[in-house]
Amino acid sequence: MSVLNLAQAINQALMQEMEKDESVIVLGEDVGTDGGVFRVTEGLWKKFGGERVIDTPLAESAICGVSIGLAINGMKPVGEIQFDGFSLPCIDQLYSHAARMRNRTRGRLTVPMVLRIPYSGGTRALEHHSESPETLFVHIPGLKVVVPSTPYNAKGLLISSIRDPDPVIFMEPKRVYHAIKEEVPNESYELQIGKARIIQEGTDVTVITWGAMLKVVREAVEQLSEKYSVEIVDMQTLSPMDEETFIKSVQKTGRAVVVQEAPKTCGVAAEIVSRVNEKILTSLEAPVQRVTGWDTTMPLPKLEEYYLPNPNRIGKAIETVMNF
Repeated sequence: MSVLNLAQAINQALMQEMEKDESVIVLGEDVGTDGGVFRVTEGLWKKFGGERVIDTPLAESAICGVSIGLAINGMKPVGEIQFDGFSLPCIDQLYSHAARMRNRTRGRLTVPMVLRIPYSGGTRALEHHSESPETLFVHIPGLKVVVPSTPYNAKGLLISSIRDPDPVIFMEPKRVYHAIKEEVPNESYELQIGKARIIQEGTDVTVITWGAMLKVVREAVEQLSEKYSVEIVDMQTLSPMDEETFIKSVQKTGRAVVVQEAPKTCGVAAEIVSRVNEKILTSLEAPVQRVTGWDTTMPLPKLEEYYLPNPNRIGKAIETVMNF
């Protein structure tokens, strides 16, 4: 075991998969000699060289398109989009080609690629550097969307994503790259894509979240620990969505709060609320509450904390469902 932060755990996953499989390559802006903006790819260029760790031009659509071509032809590319707000040029390539290649060729061709996207706010960054665009990718059939929240699940989920035969969007919550440390096995291991996990069990209310918001949810729940027994569900994967785990949890507690950093309208939280209502409406003791970002552009640093969900807002939502 090693005690690693999230960035180090992802780096270890990349290192081990590249050692194991020569078809795994890394490409993106500054991923080589600089080791990436967040140093997630640090040491890879020195160990594997410029043919497998490729510094690309500032062209996100090219990073994605080249990755698709490489994957179709037998490689396992791991592309990095340097910041979330610059992932939008990839949508055309992902929607039109990566996500439907298996269907288009009736299974003859697959696209075993991973597109890593550092995402979310809370780092006092510039415009286009603090977005949460997960809904855009979840809405594309044929893409898997994975969002780790801790070092342990980041390593296992990334290894599973690299080994997956289909395209995976791997969204890394940069707010907690260096904010969380935990024990991570030194050996290689996989965690199942499409499976949520229960972080802590409870009987009064279920709080469902993912990515950087897990840390914030834990802080909120800790403040209410003497009042309520709270069950926390970490989604881990947004597509395919593990409906069974959160439905079972909400059915047990009768109350739910869903926390997401992205804007409220048409977000993943809305999909989760809809599925709860469709499946177990009569089991609810209160309407499901959402704590989200606002339906505005992510503000620049001075107002960032007013935009993001915080323990106070989450605590109020828990109180609302408990006192309905």
